[in-house]
Amino acid sequence: MGTRKLGRTTDHRMSMLRGMTTYLLENGSIETTVTRAKEVRSLAEKMITLGKTNTLHSKRQAMSFITKEDVVKKLFNEIAPKYAERNGGYTRIVKCGPRQGDAAEMAIISLVD
Repeated sequence: MGTRKLGRTTDHRMSMLRGMTTYLLENGSIETTVTRAKEVRSLAEKMITLGKTNTLHSKRQAMSFITKEDVVKKLFNEIAPKYAERNGGYTRIVKCGPRQGDAAEMAIISLVD
């Protein structure tokens, strides 16, 4: 099936998803549409898996995707060690009804405790 295009050009879409992934790792949860949440989930889980290896190469890979340096440090020092014994499934998506205005299906994506 591939990735969802979300009605944007590739550059705009990747920029948006990078920002959302950074915000999710920084704050622990975000509220967005269901389709965006599903796209952010795959990217966030890849970043957390990358953080579990904790090598210079993996830090540079994470740094090239995540937009804030302090979030990369948090990923490698706090988030990834918390999931050391877990094989995937680091995020949870909970639907929370339609958005006021355009009735888009909304969801909260958060990191699993």
